[in-house]
This record gives sequence, structure tokens and C-alpha cells, in this order.
Amino acid sequence: MKLDRRTVLTGTAAAFAAPFLTSMPARADAKRQSLVDSCLATARKILGGPDFPDAAKQMSTARGVLIIPELVQGGFIFGAAGGRGVLLGRSSPNNWSYPAFYGMGSGSVGLQVGGKVSEIVFIIRTEKGLQAVIDHKFKFGAEAGVTMVAVGIGLEGASTAAGGADIVAFANSQGLFAGASIEGSYIDADNDWNALYYGGGATAKGVILDRRFTNPGAEPLRQYLSKW
Repeated sequence: MKLDRRTVLTGTAAAFAAPFLTSMPARADAKRQSLVDSCLATARKILGGPDFPDAAKQMSTARGVLIIPELVQGGFIFGAAGGRGVLLGRSSPNNWSYPAFYGMGSGSVGLQVGGKVSEIVFIIRTEKGLQAVIDHKFKFGAEAGVTMVAVGIGLEGASTAAGGADIVAFANSQGLFAGASIEGSYIDADNDWNALYYGGGATAKGVILDRRFTNPGAEPLRQYLSKW
């Protein structure tokens, strides 16, 4: 049987491309990668900048870090607040997980008409705090046994104020920051985004606890956090 040359060439090209196509979704997802890059910029600003000297001190024993590069708050914006970010866990010194995607939202608590934009780094200091965030939809101020302290730019004494807190939030805001802006807010894993960035089946637990998923685009963020 005589094969059409175009058929042979098409089949050969498809066979050659197949191994590469299976790995492309985890590498070529620009929207998710842009958020990871923004989280790195926020981490550098808050953890490495001069405005929050206590933030770096909290990192030495941190069990996890949740980074929200842009939380939009204001009554005229959906009547609430919204933002996305990533959560990373640390099992041992310099051994950070890859980032899992999370969404953050709020009801009316602490929101002001006129709005403001905040970038926030939540330093999770205890295993209890990390498990509470990973296990289920987490609401700040409502989780039994989990204590949070929120600190705005220019406020001193975060290390002292943290005391036995499980989570310390450092927020850089355009406009007045108050702890009430975070109290009542919730965070929840966005496993649709996790699957788009890492591949089918990726979940927050699979990324952070089981360490079953990787993406080279997140290496700069992991390396930066490994400074502590």
C-alpha cells in the first residue's frame, strides 16, 4: 500500500511533538506564572524591605507563608474584597514547598467605601496554623485555637505583639490599614488554578504536604524564601 507523503509527515510530526505537549500546560501558563512572580515581588518588598523589620525576624521559625500581592477592598467593588495569592509550607530549614494557589475574600467586616489596595504577607508560625489553613476554608478571627496578629506599615513592635500568635500578617496598604480589614476574611484553596499550573489532579495538599507537583517557574520564589 502506497502511503501519502503528507500523511507520513503529519504522523511523524505528531509523534515527535507528543512527549513535549504533555508537559506544556505546567510550563506555559502565563496567568498563573504572573501571579507567582507578583508574589515574589511582594515578598521582597515586605520581608526584605525597610518598612517591616520584624517580618524577617518572624521568618526564622515560620512553618508557612501566604502571600497576597493585591487585595482590593472597598464597598464599590463587589461590595466586599478579593485577591489571589500563594501558600508555601516549610518542612525543614531551606526546604520550602512549591506554591499552592489560594483565593482571599471577605464580607463587609472592616471594609470602607472608597476602597484600598493591600499587599499582605501572612507568616504562619505554627504547625497548627498551617494545618488549619490547608485543611479547609479558613476564616481569620473565627478559627478556634488559631490566633492572628495584623500589623500595618509604620507600626512597631510586631515581634512583641505576636507573642504566641499562630499567624502574623504584615500588610502594606494604600490608605489606612486596620486589623479589622483582615478579621472576618477567608482564604480557600483554588484547585482549578493549581491544576492549570501543575497539571491535572494538583491540589493544595498535594503541592504543599505531599510534594507531588513541581513547576520550574516557581523556583525563584522558593529560592528567595530559602534565605530564612
